[in-house]
Amino acid sequence: MSLRDLVRAEAVARMSPADRLARLRTARLYFQRPKEPGFLVSETEGGPVVPVFTSWERLGLFAGACDWASTTAEDLVELLPEGVRALVDPLGPAPGPFLLDAGSFEGAEEGTR
Repeated sequence: MSLRDLVRAEAVARMSPADRLARLRTARLYFQRPKEPGFLVSETEGGPVVPVFTSWERLGLFAGACDWASTTAEDLVELLPEGVRALVDPLGPAPGPFLLDAGSFEGAEEGTR
């Protein structure tokens, strides 16, 4: 990890959850693309999730060489099937992975008013 990456990770770790979500709203997220249109959904104890990543390099570290797609976080939550959440940067560095769904942005908007 470069010094630039360490500084960026530390800055993000110090952000409030609302600030982090506001920054993420227009961020590009990358995910493994299945053969058929849709998402690769993983069933977990906490419910179904789609692993997504803040860079294609992190996707590559997680999934290896694979077909991939990307979209903004805001568009992603609109495209996810009902009841499915996005798990952002599983196994990632600080501030660590977190779940993202349509309600995430609604809560951030209410917290900033």
